[in-house]
Amino acid sequence: MTTDVLITGTGMFAGRIALDIAATAKEPVSVVIAGRNVDRLQWLQTAGNARAAMFGTPATFRAHRIDLLEEGASEALLSELKPRIVVQAASIQTSSVISDQGSRWTQLVAEGGLSATAVFQALMSSRMAAAITKLCPKTPLINCSFPDVVNVMITAMGHDVLCGTGNVAILSNVFRGAPARPEGTLRVLAHYQCLKPWRQPATERTGPAPRIFADDTEVADPFATFAECKLTPEPAIEISGASGVTLILALAAGTPWSGHVPGPCGLPGGYPVTLSEAGVMSLDLPASVTEAEAVAWNDAFEHAGGLTVSGSRASYNGRLAELLRAEGFAHADGFDVADLEAVCADMLGLRDRLMSEPA
Repeated sequence: MTTDVLITGTGMFAGRIALDIAATAKEPVSVVIAGRNVDRLQWLQTAGNARAAMFGTPATFRAHRIDLLEEGASEALLSELKPRIVVQAASIQTSSVISDQGSRWTQLVAEGGLSATAVFQALMSSRMAAAITKLCPKTPLINCSFPDVVNVMITAMGHDVLCGTGNVAILSNVFRGAPARPEGTLRVLAHYQCLKPWRQPATERTGPAPRIFADDTEVADPFATFAECKLTPEPAIEISGASGVTLILALAAGTPWSGHVPGPCGLPGGYPVTLSEAGVMSLDLPASVTEAEAVAWNDAFEHAGGLTVSGSRASYNGRLAELLRAEGFAHADGFDVADLEAVCADMLGLRDRLMSEPA
């Protein structure tokens, strides 16, 4: 039995991808959803096949029970299922951390930024990337776990990653759907840190704005132009999870695609891109912006506050570094990406301690 798309993880993000594939597929596509939550797996299989029948699409869904954290789990999945595309949506850090409150851990993340969770997000994705390198190096990997930062880490470890989903694609699709959008093809440069202002009321928006171009003309004031657009305080799963679906289906069908993705080919932040029939992804920048300029603009966010990678060395920066040092985190001054597993174990210890302490 063939597997066109393997989705690892059973959370809300993975579920949105699977169920929107069910509703929108135009060419036959076989999807396997893998994870350890049996009840959730059974539901996603049932709901996926029901939605395919409901919408009359040629998509089929199967569930595969596996503990993705077990040693060799990624290799076992690839060896047994031989997927054409891997969509990695499993993580040991839930996305709700952006809206949860009450503990010193959520307080640290709110003040220091989401890159406090980067090693958690990278753990399972780096394992899958390593397994692909070992067993099927031509299989494209779409990493859904914090791709603006994690994809840079994956490539620094010597593995390939096609791109991520969400983040820049949240904003680009919000702007494309806005009644006040300017005429022309919209191209957006946006780091995940650009999302935060759009969770605030229009009159309270401050902070980093995305760069938006209508054809080759840059929008002078994105906050004013798109004042009516607003995200939820919680993760915008309805858009972020869905944003990868057209890309996944194009990749499965071998058809060209254009849109926006975070972390294309391991770059930091988010960009407009094109995908060729052969599955090759390229940046699709406005004529006035060079690749070096776009990469530097995105990379500057994490240099100001977050996690950056140079060579094989990951470094915490800005307020996040200060907070981790204050908590006595052993790797606050950085670490080699090859030591990710050990760093993650130490960070779990810090998280567990801070989660038990009220903010």
